[in-house]
Amino acid sequence: MAPEAASAITTEPAKPTLAPVRAAEPDHLPVPPRPNWLKYLTPILVVLLAGAILFTITRNWNSWEGGRIEQVTDDAYVRGDLTPLSTKVAGIVREVKVSDFQAVHRGDLLVQLDDDDYRAQVAQAGAAVAAAKAAIENNRRQKQLQQAKIDRALAGVSQAQAEISAAQAGIAAAQADVDRTLLERRRQEALITTNSTTHQKVEQVVADDERARAQLVSRQASLEQAKAMLTSSQSAVDAERRGLDVLNSQELLLIADLHGREAAFTVAQVNLGYTRIEAPAEGTVGERQVRPGQLVSPGTQVIPFVDKTKWVQANYRETQLTNVKVGDPAELRIDEYPGQVIHGKVIEIAPASGSQFALLPPDNATGNFTKVVQRIPVKIGLDDASLAAQLRPGLSVIATVRTRR
Repeated sequence: MAPEAASAITTEPAKPTLAPVRAAEPDHLPVPPRPNWLKYLTPILVVLLAGAILFTITRNWNSWEGGRIEQVTDDAYVRGDLTPLSTKVAGIVREVKVSDFQAVHRGDLLVQLDDDDYRAQVAQAGAAVAAAKAAIENNRRQKQLQQAKIDRALAGVSQAQAEISAAQAGIAAAQADVDRTLLERRRQEALITTNSTTHQKVEQVVADDERARAQLVSRQASLEQAKAMLTSSQSAVDAERRGLDVLNSQELLLIADLHGREAAFTVAQVNLGYTRIEAPAEGTVGERQVRPGQLVSPGTQVIPFVDKTKWVQANYRETQLTNVKVGDPAELRIDEYPGQVIHGKVIEIAPASGSQFALLPPDNATGNFTKVVQRIPVKIGLDDASLAAQLRPGLSVIATVRTRR
């Protein structure tokens, strides 16, 4: 074969093999029609899911919140006893012993009032007490004297009774002599009629009889005198005893008067003590509100006092206190000490919500009512007492209580 024919054969492109031709297909297949309710399926599912979430939150939110181990609130502040020290009596300020914001100890003198008038009142009341005691002592001595008079009158009664007994014995003896001399006289008078005796003997017997009768009359007179003396002595005893009763009544009156004067003396001493305004405990004073020479009246505030004992009052929502108990540990973060965690524990939980302690507690017994989550004050004590003494009431705190659950 010629070279030209060979090159022509080799350079001629090969013809492609044609695949079998298929009929042309349309671009989109026909889609069957969708039901109309399917277009509402997604919105319905979204609404049902939102309702389920809302129902779950509203029904279980309180249990979820109250069941948490850590209960946190930033509605917490440092608290302390702040006492405005006031005067009880009127007077002129003699001296103010402290400066503003000074630390003081229990019993330190803060303010001294002029006490000359009150010292004079104490001295006067003391003199009145001494006079009352002297009156009681005088009454006691008078009672002793009166008792001596009663004893003397009783001795007179005893003497009169003894004299009565002696007079009665004498009367008996005299009566025996009278009886004896009377018999002898009658015998001698009978004998004289027979001339058996002498006239001298008869006269002697008659004289003896008359003397015995006179002795009997004397003894009877002595008896009556002794009885009269007994009556007089008994009357004297009764009179002296009545006098003693009067002295006893006077003693009761004097004792009551003494007690009244002692009470007045105590009041005077107390008023004198009120001229000294002292620190009631360990703590710090505030700004002085009086100056020397100022006239103050009862109730005038002279200086505020802040006790060194501090605590934290955390106002938790009522839904947070499900498991909070007294003694639960707490962590406190005070804004004054950033980054420092102070440890403490729950020492008290208020018996009512804070709104109940307000001056005008809310009254929800009306037609309009809106439920508001209440706050319950929780008192948290600090473990570090030295740090608690450095805190200032009113500082903001973030309190975290760890429940025992």
